[in-house]
Amino acid sequence: MGRTKLASAIAYSPDDPAPRLLVSGRGRDADRIIALAEEAGIRVVEDTALAVLLDTGLKTGDLIPVWCWEAAAKILAFVFTKEKK
Repeated sequence: MGRTKLASAIAYSPDDPAPRLLVSGRGRDADRIIALAEEAGIRVVEDTALAVLLDTGLKTGDLIPVWCWEAAAKILAFVFTKEKK
């Protein structure tokens, strides 16, 4: 049996001390999150480890916990670099 697909959306605002979880979902919800991001032109980055970490009880709007900062920072840095090009 295959793994259940996970998807999360995070964002960072300089007004916040850490990135925030915008939305997270599994299965069909994950497919919908990815489809909406792609339709909106939002870069989708696959990071299974971070997806699993974000699926550990965070709620929409929660700040990303300290133990996820490094992984989240790598994703955000990648996205910001691509957006500048």
